[in-house]
Amino acid sequence: MTAEAPVAPAPSHSRLIPVTVHFDDLDALGLLHNARYPVLVERAWTELWQEHGFRFEGDWAAAGDVCNAVRELRIAYQAPVNRPGAYAVHLWLERLGTTGLTYGFRFCSADGATTYAHGARVLVRLDSETLRPAPWSEEFRAVGRELLRAAD
Repeated sequence: MTAEAPVAPAPSHSRLIPVTVHFDDLDALGLLHNARYPVLVERAWTELWQEHGFRFEGDWAAAGDVCNAVRELRIAYQAPVNRPGAYAVHLWLERLGTTGLTYGFRFCSADGATTYAHGARVLVRLDSETLRPAPWSEEFRAVGRELLRAAD
């Protein structure tokens, strides 16, 4: 495992969201448990969207763009997190489709300098009644375009 970061997207198309690793997130070896990384990334993603007014208020019929499901999750662990404290999740969009999106992420030090894990997650927007794919709202797409990584 190395702390070498993958090529990160341009800062103007990404966000660094603070997260906290707690003592009970660590496994018996004193390392951040592998299952906790996606949970912390999900919390950062949720915080980012809540800042833009997209939140679940307990009513699935009114959930709109927050009614979505994970289609795929890829994660590579690069360096162990071996203590509780302040960290960050670096988020950006790789792709924004009509009913789906792919976001990239890095689990990193609070300043973003050290990468502990990186990956991508594919989400599909669902109709709350049929649970079939449904298009993202224009409001959601506008915010999403701000996070969209420029083509290489």
